[in-house]
Amino acid sequence: MPRYEFRCRPCDTTFELDRPMADSSAPATCPDGHDDTVKLLSAVAVGGAAPAPAGGGGGGGCCGGGCCG
Repeated sequence: MPRYEFRCRPCDTTFELDRPMADSSAPATCPDGHDDTVKLLSAVAVGGAAPAPAGGGGGGGCCGGGCCG
């Protein structure tokens, strides 16, 4: 089950909740009982590898990986 990170605006507490993906955008209550919370983006959600450029052939440089004179 995915883990989501939230921050409470009134008490500035950061907390995590395990919940199904279907409930990912449901409101959350902080451990101190406040309802004014926001879901944070995790490093996993924004991280990851960038796709390889098309036609690069792995060599980089100009002309699709060759050396241009």
